Amino acid sequence: MTLLDGEAYSPRVEAESIFDLLCSLMEELNLPRSVGALAKNVKFISEKNMIYFPIPFKETETAAALKGVEALVATALANLKYGESSHKIEINLEHTTCFLFQTYLSTLDGLGKYDADIKAKLKDTDLLQAQSDPYRRMSANLYATKTPETYFHIHGSLEANTTLQMIGLPPFRPDLKTIQDISQCIESHVQKFTVKELETKNKELGQAGVTAHKHEDFIATPHGKVNMGLPPWSVVSLETTTPPIPPLQDAPGAKPRVLSGIKVLELCRIIAGPVITRILAEYGADVLKVTSPNLSDVPFFQVDVNFGKQCANIDLKSVEGRKIFDSLLLEADVVVDGYRPGALDKLGYGTKALTELALARGKGIVYVNENCFGYEGEWAYRPGWQQIADCATGIAWAQGKFMGLQEPVIPPFPISDYGTGVMGAIAALTGLYQRTVSGGSWHGKVSLMLYDLLLFRVGQYSEAVQAQLRAQQTEEIFKIRHDHSVDQISGTVMREMRKQYPWLFDQERYRERWESKGWNAEVSVIKPVASVEGLELSFKRASRPNGSDEPGWEFFEEDTRLL
Repeated sequence: MTLLDGEAYSPRVEAESIFDLLCSLMEELNLPRSVGALAKNVKFISEKNMIYFPIPFKETETAAALKGVEALVATALANLKYGESSHKIEINLEHTTCFLFQTYLSTLDGLGKYDADIKAKLKDTDLLQAQSDPYRRMSANLYATKTPETYFHIHGSLEANTTLQMIGLPPFRPDLKTIQDISQCIESHVQKFTVKELETKNKELGQAGVTAHKHEDFIATPHGKVNMGLPPWSVVSLETTTPPIPPLQDAPGAKPRVLSGIKVLELCRIIAGPVITRILAEYGADVLKVTSPNLSDVPFFQVDVNFGKQCANIDLKSVEGRKIFDSLLLEADVVVDGYRPGALDKLGYGTKALTELALARGKGIVYVNENCFGYEGEWAYRPGWQQIADCATGIAWAQGKFMGLQEPVIPPFPISDYGTGVMGAIAALTGLYQRTVSGGSWHGKVSLMLYDLLLFRVGQYSEAVQAQLRAQQTEEIFKIRHDHSVDQISGTVMREMRKQYPWLFDQERYRERWESKGWNAEVSVIKPVASVEGLELSFKRASRPNGSDEPGWEFFEEDTRLL
């Protein structure tokens, strides 16, 4: 991309710069010491070297840099397993861009998220109609408040009733037929309350809503002040008693997968947490996703985030469910927790319990938390989702400003979710490295908020770059407003990107296709981004709906890769 003043901006060069920044935080992030020497092997490549998303933040560049760090830590683990070797690493920026909105690129029998016939192919895990009913779906959206020029993102999560009742609305309104009518109705009720009143109600009811802050206002809050100085993620020791665990060797004749034999228990819903384990599956881990048969989940997202895994239902509130889960835990190497803060602690499976388990069995464990607001500060208890983090930290206000508006706008696609997922994968890989070298158990901590703060840390595009990026957009992009739904925003941007950048939507360039027995359909998803010389990065099975498998560590490669 060429700027108005004649100086060139290069996304590839910027990715290198952000990568160097992350590597400079090696000690803060507890990265393997060998990362510094291996960093020279990372190469960022791009066919077009251009900006794709109509947003002011360096999302592709930051995610590519994170992917570089992810591959570095995997390489350090590989050198422990296979012996020292100089592995060349390549990170493609176009491929990275696709990764950041890959859930919108995934298909079942050629049908994507916005195709009318897709619902018939999905398992209905929307138990409370929080997704399928448009009115209830819009209980998770950004609206103006009674306080002038101030906005609040209510969030009904996957339940909707509580948030709707909080603002004086009934659980269902079948009389409202259009998204516009629904939005106007809900906003008119949100506007009956000041921001302070909404924050109070939200806290009392334990809902995931938040005020849309400008960035300068967020960092002036007590929570913002505490978290501004923290690294993007952390990996800390839980115990140092258990011995080092030698790398598990591949089966005779098997491809060199750095995490082969590593058992990962996933306790997550929606996107960021499951992306962590999806990445671990790329490196060869056996990932068992455990969900409750009594909790809702978004059906379509499972097409992408369940790739490479087996998926079982277990009710952790039942005696039999806990017995099964306890037996799984005894063999687990990694546990990934993406539920609201404290949820697993209440069930008896938090940090303390997992540390005691590790000590009792004489084998360390890696526990990775993913949440919204981080782990320090007065808001650490709050539940949240990607849109909540983007509103809290100032991302949404910056998006609105980029679009020439005096209002916040949710950015398209769950980009923060995918970026946070990479940080979580790095934390898990780092914990496994430290367990191999030093022994002990390790706690990785990542959050959507800290990912957003990393975006602010690396800086937005210059005003000149933003001006040129705006000039490339169509009129449809600038019709987006604060109260448009996530689907409206992402759908609009995706249609325009498809016209401008058709190579990103090529069915073969960055994708792979499988025949999935779980879905009884052909599944198309984005391939693993990182390329590491001498290591196999690929899936061993296609995705499947939640609850498709029996809970156990016997894994089956029953799907067929077509491309």
